[in-house]
Formats: sequence, structure tokens, C-alpha cells
Amino acid sequence: MLPMTQPATARAHGKNAFFFVIVTVALDMLAFGLIIPVIPALIRELAHVSSEGATLWLGPLAATYAVMNFLFGPVMGALSDRFGRRPVLLASVATLIIDFLIMGLAHTIWLLFLGRALSGISGATYSTANAYIADVTEPQDRGRAFGMIGAAFGFGFVFGPVIGGFLGEIDPRAPFFAGAGLAMVNFLYGLFVLPESHAPEHRRLFDFRRANPLGAARHFSKLPKVRWFLLGAGIFMLAHTVFPSTWNVYGEIRYNWTPKEIGFSLGLVGIGAAVVQAGLMGAILKRLGTVRTALFGQTVNVLGLTAFAFAVQPWMAYVIIPLSSLGGVAGPSVNSLMSSVTPKDAQGELQGANSSLNAMAMIIGPLTMNGVLFSFTREGAPVHFAGAAFLLAAVLTALSMLPFLRGVAANRDALPVAAE
Repeated sequence: MLPMTQPATARAHGKNAFFFVIVTVALDMLAFGLIIPVIPALIRELAHVSSEGATLWLGPLAATYAVMNFLFGPVMGALSDRFGRRPVLLASVATLIIDFLIMGLAHTIWLLFLGRALSGISGATYSTANAYIADVTEPQDRGRAFGMIGAAFGFGFVFGPVIGGFLGEIDPRAPFFAGAGLAMVNFLYGLFVLPESHAPEHRRLFDFRRANPLGAARHFSKLPKVRWFLLGAGIFMLAHTVFPSTWNVYGEIRYNWTPKEIGFSLGLVGIGAAVVQAGLMGAILKRLGTVRTALFGQTVNVLGLTAFAFAVQPWMAYVIIPLSSLGGVAGPSVNSLMSSVTPKDAQGELQGANSSLNAMAMIIGPLTMNGVLFSFTREGAPVHFAGAAFLLAAVLTALSMLPFLRGVAANRDALPVAAE
């Protein structure tokens, strides 16, 4: 085990450390995407059901991941505040290795559920990864750094399913072992190059009363500097579950798209997000500052979601996708602002609370968005409007700007000059 190092050491090895965190997020998402094409086939094999019957298992599997991510986000963040980022990050990657091996070797459907539960726990590593970024970057640089995290996420989202589909043609279990191999490489890399970023003097005792979703929410609700940002972020996340929740069905209903066309359009969404967050984020932040960048991104999202709601031709959707990708600057900017007004000993807890908000959105959002889509597209619906879920998402995104602006007003004296 490498010795704990002081923040100065972390900054001295900043490039290696930052690269590890980016690679961790990219590989986690890549490994997650690898298994998407083969999950239905594995369910059919393990549950002995038809393709139609397999759909009944997909929802509970997705919910298992989201619930565990919701529960463990604050725990992982609080543990990293207590023991440091390095051991928690490495433990999360090690858990991911075990998770994929379990799913690859599973001979019952319940082992698949166990694997998804472990995946939800290891997926909570995003809170620690973001806390690490907050440790090794100055407040004025965090928006761009968080943007790189988002770009890494998009990279995995785009290429994971493509590679997984190719490997799945060889064997349905092959993507799981490929995911385990990628995670092992990342673990070994981090074991030898990742320094500790969280100084001992900034650590605090682990308190389970705060290291759970409700406790974290209760704690941050008492902090006026953070609570409005978190409320806005939660509404924003809920709105943006419309893409993973409804895009495939929306494409079929409105555009009569095939699975290939749906996959291609989702790939464009991921590529657009990665290009904006990795390539344009820094330039936009430099020109507008963090607050205006967040507002710009939120406004673009409102306009883009509204445009999707009324895009009745496939070519319209393809035009909107790259333009609406500019809205990808909103999330990292808001995260940067929240981080800049949070004490150093609570960065992990903040990112854990943020992770739980995202997981909660992924539990509530699909039910809400698919319910709205069904209500406006079912046979006999009083009004037939396939874009209803996207219009709801646009309204929610607009509403998320109100608590965000309240948060800016409450933190006017605390925000870095570069944020203005």
C-alpha cells in the first residue's frame, strides 16, 4: 500500500492523479455500457423466459442498481471524507471487478441481481471521483475539470454498447469478462500512481446520521449556501431522465426508427456531450464565468427539450442534437459552484448527496416520463402528442433555474471572482 500523501504531493502528481480519475469514470461507464446489449440474452438464459418475458426482469434489475446507488452515494462520500479518497476509489474499482466476474459466471438470475447491486455500490464512486477533483483543483478551475468527468462519462456511454454488441456476438458472457479486465487494469494503475488528495487535517469523523440519503439531505438543507443549488440540481437531473427513459420508445413512435437508428442517435448525443464538455467547456467558462455558463447551459437545455417536443420529422431531431449538446455545460458548472462554497472536510459528503439526488431522479424519472409518454400516445388518448415527456422536461429545467438563482444570490459574497 502506498503511503498517504499531503495535498502538495497530490498536486505535484496532479496529471497522473487527474488522468486516473478520468480513466476510472470512463472505464466504469464503458464497462457498464459493455453489458447493455447482452443483458436481455443473459436474462433469457438464467430466468428461462422469452424475449417478451425478459422485459419484466429489466425494470427490477435497473431499479436494483439505482436504489443501491442512491443508498451508498452519501456513504462512499462520507467514507472518503474520513479515510481519504484513494482507499475508497480503489475499493470501488475492486468491487466493480468482483461484480463483473459474478455476472459473467452467474448460473441463476439472483446472482445477476447480486451483481447489479454491487455495481450500484461501486457506481457510487462518482461522488468520490468528484471530491478528488475538488481536492486537486482551484475553485475557478473546477467547472472545466467536472466537464472532463462528464466527457469521460459520455465516452463510455457511446463506445461501451458498441464494443459490448461486438463481443456479445462471440459469447453473451464475454462483455462481463472484458469489463472485469478493464477494471483490473484501472485498479493496478491506480494502486501504483494515485496519490492521496485529502489532507489529514481536513478529515472528519464518519457520522452515519449524515452518511445516508435522508441524513445528507437534512444536513445540507440547513446550509443556505448549498441547499438551493442542490434543489435546482435535483430538479434538473429529474428533467434529464427523459433521454435514457423514453428516447428509444419516442423514436419508434414518432419517427418509426429501428434499433440501429435509435443507437446511432444516442451515439450522437454522447459524442456531442463529450465534445462540448471536454473541448468547449474551458473556452465558454473563460468567456462567461461559471454562473453565466450555468445559466447559458440551462437556457439551451430548455430550448433544446422544447424543440424535441415539437420535432415531428427525423431530420429535425438530428439537427437539434448537436445544437442542444451545448447545454452540457450546465451540470459541471453548477457542480463547480456547489463545491466552491462547501468546506474541504465535506466535499465527499456533498458529492455523495449529489450522487443520491441523481440516483433518486433515475428511480422517479423513468416512471414519470414513461407515464406521460404513454398517457399522450395510447390508443384513445384525448390528445395525441408524442413530445409530451420532452415538454415536461423543458418545464422542469426552466423551474430548476429558480432555486439556482436563489443559490447564486445567497452566495454572492462567497463565490470566487472568476465565477461571476
